[in-house]
Amino acid sequence: MAETKTKATDVSVDAFLDGVANPVRRADGHALRAMMERVTGEPAVMWGPSIVGFGSYHYRYDSGHEGDACRIGYSPRSANLVLYVGGFDDYAALLGKLGKHKTSKACLYINKLADVDLGVLEEIVRRTYAATEGADRCTVC
Repeated sequence: MAETKTKATDVSVDAFLDGVANPVRRADGHALRAMMERVTGEPAVMWGPSIVGFGSYHYRYDSGHEGDACRIGYSPRSANLVLYVGGFDDYAALLGKLGKHKTSKACLYINKLADVDLGVLEEIVRRTYAATEGADRCTVC
């Protein structure tokens, strides 16, 4: 069985965010950290080399694959901010009010925080964090 590559680390979140080359993405990364720490009540922790995560849970699939994942997280990538928030079936109304964004199976892509309604984004973060309470399936896998 393959081992999960993305694990919590002792790498400094501040050092990671301060090292983001794009100044807007760097500032947005710090702003997301502050908002997510406030909403979740959890300290930011690096998961792997590039994901800033909050909280954790253990999952196990019927196949026997299991591991730990952050309950919610993000990464200030070079192309955009990527928020790992799980599925979007429950967020249709919120996404309609969010502003400029794209989605994939479990990711929300935002170019910059100035493009979105921060109150709506905060509600998505709040709901995602609550939805992972007691979860047994990885929402970002």
